[in-house]
Amino acid sequence: MLDWKKILLSTESSLENSIKVLHDGGCRIALVVDSQKKLLGTLTDGDIRRALMNGTKMSASISNVINKKPITAKKTDSRNFILSLMKDLSILHVPIVDDVGVICGLETLQHLTKKPSYDNPVFIMAGGFGTRLHPLTENTPKPLLKVGNRPILETIIDQFIDYGFQNFYISTHFKPELIRDHFKNRYKQGVTIHFIHEDIPLGTAGSLGLLSDNLPNLPIIIMNGDLLTGVNFEHLLDFHNNNNSEATMCVREYDFQVPYGVVDIDGCHIREIKEKPVLKFFVNAGIYVLNKNLINKVDGESYLDMTDFLEKELDSGGVNAFPIHEYWLDIGRMEEYKKANQDIVTIFNK
Repeated sequence: MLDWKKILLSTESSLENSIKVLHDGGCRIALVVDSQKKLLGTLTDGDIRRALMNGTKMSASISNVINKKPITAKKTDSRNFILSLMKDLSILHVPIVDDVGVICGLETLQHLTKKPSYDNPVFIMAGGFGTRLHPLTENTPKPLLKVGNRPILETIIDQFIDYGFQNFYISTHFKPELIRDHFKNRYKQGVTIHFIHEDIPLGTAGSLGLLSDNLPNLPIIIMNGDLLTGVNFEHLLDFHNNNNSEATMCVREYDFQVPYGVVDIDGCHIREIKEKPVLKFFVNAGIYVLNKNLINKVDGESYLDMTDFLEKELDSGGVNAFPIHEYWLDIGRMEEYKKANQDIVTIFNK
């Protein structure tokens, strides 16, 4: 996405100042926000021309000039969804907002129709045994199980390629030759796949220490190789960079209904009774972005899970959460595998 922070205005901004922001921003649009950066409207050069033709002075505020009902998209919306929205409505810009309307980006038709390209490495963990999916995984690595007409791992890689990522690392352990053989010469020039083999299981973070020291000094996206999701990886990377993160963990809201009435007591006194309350938590979604300096801390010899690794980094203040609201499914059990094969058709049209 573009550097939208350069084109922010308040309703108190004058037409004269707004013209300068539009010119310097080079986007032909400005975003009007309140003190909490909640989007109040948009302003284009066309809005300004119409105001001037109606006799509005250059010193006047833009409060009565802006478009107070702009078309917006959520930060969790996919690239293809936003592009379709623009084409259907014949618009050139779409502000991106979070769940409470706070501005967090701007997409333009020019940007979305230009093929993106990222040098950031993508690390996919594909070394698990998948024992909960026996007998399907007795002789087949779980990431090679077909969801729809192709393996889970292939779907994941294709999604990243659609977003412009082309530098992949896959960690393997169980039957690594099957994974290597499947992806040998599968992709066109420009997409590279490197295989990292774990002689012994190293956990969800330990194999990061096996990566080459020659990686570019860029954030690395890390993902479990058994996830089916519609996460917008471009927005995830933008979030990581814009928040000066050392590490970003994707999280999902998970709710659990207690099947009984819950009684809150103080000594022998009942303070509150809640009938079958629903408890809500954020849970780890198995997708991360880590800066290279964190990768360098992993020795590649010891078993290490990502949650334990990131917990040690919490005091640094640079570990952030990226809530995802898109489709997400961890294919860990047979019922989830069956659901994935249904959803790949109904949701992803694959």
